Amino acid sequence: MGYLIYDGNTAEIHMDDRTLAHLQIVVINKLRRQESFAFSWKEPASAGDGRSTIWIYPTVSLRFKFEGSRPPVVNQAWLTVLSNAANSGTGLQMLPEPIDSGAVHAGGQHERTARGA
Repeated sequence: MGYLIYDGNTAEIHMDDRTLAHLQIVVINKLRRQESFAFSWKEPASAGDGRSTIWIYPTVSLRFKFEGSRPPVVNQAWLTVLSNAANSGTGLQMLPEPIDSGAVHAGGQHERTARGA
């Protein structure tokens, strides 16, 4: 279980490493282009089971902390879905992962999955 720490310790958002890796790519791409956007997520039941939103902007302090040491295979279809959400009026949300047959390792190498082999 990894987490995203926003603005020092203002918000700490827990999620699995795979989701965090995909969000990291989308967030960094947006910030690299100097684009601000909203990011929303559902809180766990232990935190009230509501929803939270933060405004992410190029000068905010972010830390992506992964539990595991190996980067996951990147799902290009999921990156597209998340990027489209980040570019929308509602902002980036943790959306479910779609099936992708052309996964790419974080290092850029393509991997054919059982669905695409």
